[in-house]
Amino acid sequence: MIKSLKASGKKLAIIENQLKVLAGEPFKTELPTFVEKLKPLNQFPLKPNKLEIFQINLGYMCNQVCKHCHVDAGPDRKEIMTKDHLERCIEILKVNNIPTVDLTGGAPEMNPLFRWFIEELTKIGVQEIIVRSNLTIIRANKQYYDLPDFFKKHNVHVISSLPYYKAGKTDAQRGDGVFAKSIKALQELNAVGYGLEGSDLKMDLVYNPNGAFLPSDQGELEVEFKKNLKKDFDIHFHNLFAITNIPISRFLDYLVASDNYEEYMEKLVMAFNPAAVDGVMCKNTISVDWDGFMYDCDFNQQLGMKVADRSTQHINDFNLEKLAARTILINQHCYGCTAGAGSSCQGTVA
Repeated sequence: MIKSLKASGKKLAIIENQLKVLAGEPFKTELPTFVEKLKPLNQFPLKPNKLEIFQINLGYMCNQVCKHCHVDAGPDRKEIMTKDHLERCIEILKVNNIPTVDLTGGAPEMNPLFRWFIEELTKIGVQEIIVRSNLTIIRANKQYYDLPDFFKKHNVHVISSLPYYKAGKTDAQRGDGVFAKSIKALQELNAVGYGLEGSDLKMDLVYNPNGAFLPSDQGELEVEFKKNLKKDFDIHFHNLFAITNIPISRFLDYLVASDNYEEYMEKLVMAFNPAAVDGVMCKNTISVDWDGFMYDCDFNQQLGMKVADRSTQHINDFNLEKLAARTILINQHCYGCTAGAGSSCQGTVA
């Protein structure tokens, strides 16, 4: 009990310290701030490039409770995007030339309007529809069993979470039995054509380290995953994305509870790669939460850091010109996206 209270107090102190940066106050740390890293590169203030990805969080409800989840998703979360907000997203996409819609959650499939929304996105001719699936939702109950066929019908790009190609590490991070259900779902996606060599039905996997360390080389991991999944389960996929765990939400809880926060932050800072700055996701992405507010990235969303221009923080006030001129909000967690080969929702960036 005492240890838990100490961890909670330490986490609160870390969050309060991070928030001081947004208020322009000094950041209490022996490590250089992210701002100090950007200034010599002439990258501060950080500015966006052309908006290419409209990432929409359909809700925080999920059938899993993963230890590394930066959204803090789970079955008990009730936040779900409404039809009014979904219709407004469709209006925005009709008017603005944004080629990619990236649907995330929680488990985005658990939004009751999920299928309707994808059908509407198909009607208006969105170039690419991405669904970030935890895989196990496909096997959760009968109402989801036909998702592989539905995805195929609408040529959805499926990006699937799989921490490892063996059960032990996967279940340790995502829950008992998750690996077996994930393998079954991957096989069903393969059965309809997803992930096969030469197939236009794109299926990629996402790898997150199961601990306070950076991911290994993405290319080497992809070879390793493909070899073992093919050998053991006859599973095929296109690409593997290695994503760094960001020190917020549940992963921050883990770092604090295991007394690894300072060491992990030092790893991120020491691994800062200037070449990764140009490829960070906030440069070409807008993240929309379930309630219609907009953020520079999915991680800022979880920290409540709405886009800087207050006149266009909600989709009801969407203004592409103003968003293109905004300053991207940054903080110490941004080191996670620029460490090593860099990290984004599409994997490494440098």
